[in-house]
Amino acid sequence: MKIIKRLLEINLPHGKSAFLWGPRKTGKTWWISHVYRDAAIIDLLKTDVLADYLSRPALLRERYMNHSGVIIIDEIQKAPSLLDEVHWLIENRNLSFILTGSSARKLRRGHANLLGGRAWRRIMTPLAYPEISDFELEKILISGLLPPHFLSPEPVEDLRAYIADYLKEEIVAEALTQNIPAFREFLHVAAMTSSELLNYVNVASETGVSHKVVRTYFDILEDTHLGFRVQPWRKSKTRRMISTEKFYLFDVGVTNYLARRKPQSGSREFGKAFEQYILMELKAYQAYRNPDMPITFWRTSTGREVDFILGDKNLALEIKGSARIDESDARALQTLLDDGPVGNACIVSLENQPRVLMNNIEVLPWRIFLEKLWQGGFRFD
Repeated sequence: MKIIKRLLEINLPHGKSAFLWGPRKTGKTWWISHVYRDAAIIDLLKTDVLADYLSRPALLRERYMNHSGVIIIDEIQKAPSLLDEVHWLIENRNLSFILTGSSARKLRRGHANLLGGRAWRRIMTPLAYPEISDFELEKILISGLLPPHFLSPEPVEDLRAYIADYLKEEIVAEALTQNIPAFREFLHVAAMTSSELLNYVNVASETGVSHKVVRTYFDILEDTHLGFRVQPWRKSKTRRMISTEKFYLFDVGVTNYLARRKPQSGSREFGKAFEQYILMELKAYQAYRNPDMPITFWRTSTGREVDFILGDKNLALEIKGSARIDESDARALQTLLDDGPVGNACIVSLENQPRVLMNNIEVLPWRIFLEKLWQGGFRFD
């Protein structure tokens, strides 16, 4: 399978800088080496390089004060003290930096200098639909879309190693939590309950820690870009809406591995995996094309639910892992339409051909939906 050019673009004007965040293995280092071939790269994963800068942050200023090109610091969270030097070089020498990392948590907890608006924020996500040829949905629901897993002949083995490395490198090395067995069990429960309404007490009961600790665990996943909360839509004027958020892990392959499930076509597990995959595409679109576009879900107190709302109800989506859609699958969207105007209402499914139900609710095959999304076929202004 051939991977085409990544969608991420950082076109820095002279004197501008950027943070590039994203989970491990999304391809940040690969992207830097291919896009910024002539840049000075400081790789803090190299122990000798890290030791030099930790012992003497001023080396950055001394070595690069008269540099004329972009300077890249890879894994900046490993040396937060460098950010004061970066700040000085931006202010006094008008230099440009790209600062990459998988977690800003350590920087924030250590009150590191996050450059006070002097650096853009960008996020690299797992692979997205336009970046892949020979797209096989069933394979992706197993392997996920982290590049090395997607390309691997043994993705489950790579997923196993990824989880082990994450626990070691992100959690233990940064001392984010001391109770690794509890955190490992939490990851399993978080995967099992991914896409469901978030209940901290229930997760705590299954994990064996307090609900306050569980909240911290979810924060760790969000801060390390390994998961994200999806907020409920709250603007209804005619209906009572729920206020409970949802939580999703960042990659469908990671979720399925941690939940110990193999989604089979037609099963409930397949439907949940398919929903998460579509959400991954929405998150990638948000990261690369429309960072200010909210992604929420709509759920009434009586249980009617629409999976995703994009923008200010510019697009409402129901995700169905089924090859047959009937009128009953559109009930929640009908209820939403009764609650006020919606730009587009769609059911994304496994059907082969697009069609239109009552009230202009579109039934779209998932490929057609993704092509329309990435080609700018929906308006979010």
